Amino acid sequence: MVDLRGKGPGGLNLLSASEASALLEGGKASSVKLVSDCIARIEAREPVVHAWCHLDREAALAQARARDAEPRRGPMHGVPVGIKDIFDTYDMPTAYGSDIYRGHVPHSDTATVGLLRMAGAVIMGKCVTTEFASPVPKETRNPHDVARSPGVSSSGSAAAVADYHVPLSLGSQTGGSTILPASFCGVVGYKASLTGIDRGGIRHLRPTLDTMGLFARTLDDIALLRSALVGFVPSAATTRIDGAPRIGVCRSINWDQAEPASKHAVESAAATLAKAGARIVDAEMPAVFKGIEDSFRVISTAEGTRALGMEIAQHLDSMNHYIQSSHAQAKRNDQAAIDKAHQHALACRRALAEIFARCDVLITPSAAGEAVADLTSVSNSAFNRIWTLMHGPALSLPAYTGPAGMPVGLQVVGPTGSDDRTIALARWISDRVPG
Repeated sequence: MVDLRGKGPGGLNLLSASEASALLEGGKASSVKLVSDCIARIEAREPVVHAWCHLDREAALAQARARDAEPRRGPMHGVPVGIKDIFDTYDMPTAYGSDIYRGHVPHSDTATVGLLRMAGAVIMGKCVTTEFASPVPKETRNPHDVARSPGVSSSGSAAAVADYHVPLSLGSQTGGSTILPASFCGVVGYKASLTGIDRGGIRHLRPTLDTMGLFARTLDDIALLRSALVGFVPSAATTRIDGAPRIGVCRSINWDQAEPASKHAVESAAATLAKAGARIVDAEMPAVFKGIEDSFRVISTAEGTRALGMEIAQHLDSMNHYIQSSHAQAKRNDQAAIDKAHQHALACRRALAEIFARCDVLITPSAAGEAVADLTSVSNSAFNRIWTLMHGPALSLPAYTGPAGMPVGLQVVGPTGSDDRTIALARWISDRVPG
């Protein structure tokens, strides 16, 4: 894997958010110096990586100066964060990845952005997303190999963290939009439980799918950022895993689509964790999951068309081929088909709860394999869509490397609402797999 540790003049951009927070709290660094080093790194690399769609350097430094001049509000005070361009920002353009909204500046923040401001974070700028967070790639490139995909749709958010532009960023997931780019770019990605982080104010929301995602280079930083977004210090920050965790090995219904590198990651992790004392459980997905991919598509296309009703009515011809195709599919499904898909998803969630009665978390591929070796293909999110539909937390750990030297993630999935414990268990796993 390529070493991306390029630093700004003072090297502060190389710090994790937790390390930076400790220095800021101790007066050994300033937010201005931290943000300045991040800007220097961005200026050096952005012409190649294309992670940002809006970056106002003076505005970022003005925020940093204001943070340095006031009492600390908490651990996120003065720490820069990148924002996926589907989240509204009252003082920056939000285009939702679409030319339809070029130059659009909302009147208010999405809830997560407002919470970050309240915590004293520096809102660094807006990270590139695909058009309305659909799977069709845009300009962002993978920092490890700029001829390869960074994953979609939180492309810029993952690339910015991987390339040391910022220590943290916000993303989201409908299918695989957090876990997949985290795996491709070799960072930690966390998809919350459906309602695990406030989704208030998100435009074009698919209510039973769209979930908040976070990117960082360490699990401690995921816990730190999550604390600012839930309003308290989550137990994930302090939870100890005593005894032998029960880890289910889930090869999933799409195991045949996994490349050897991803299969190796799961099998190797299972063997390593067994030697470390974990109780390894075979977590085969029961027959009720047959056809769940079809149910996902019915739900996703229906909710997507409803969320983009105005845009589709007025601009469909100028939208990308995936959105056009999804709208056409949505028109073929009546309410009975949508209800049936939701009932199927509920039955699968109940069956999954029975699996989680036997294990604490599952390990499964984060992606089919290494990053796609081009910049135009729609990446395969077969190892993500199901877990989004199941509404539980998931993390991608940058634990392995594939034959081309690119990152290969290991996905850790937990029961709905178990976000803190799942993060703590992911830390237990991460401490024992190669990384």
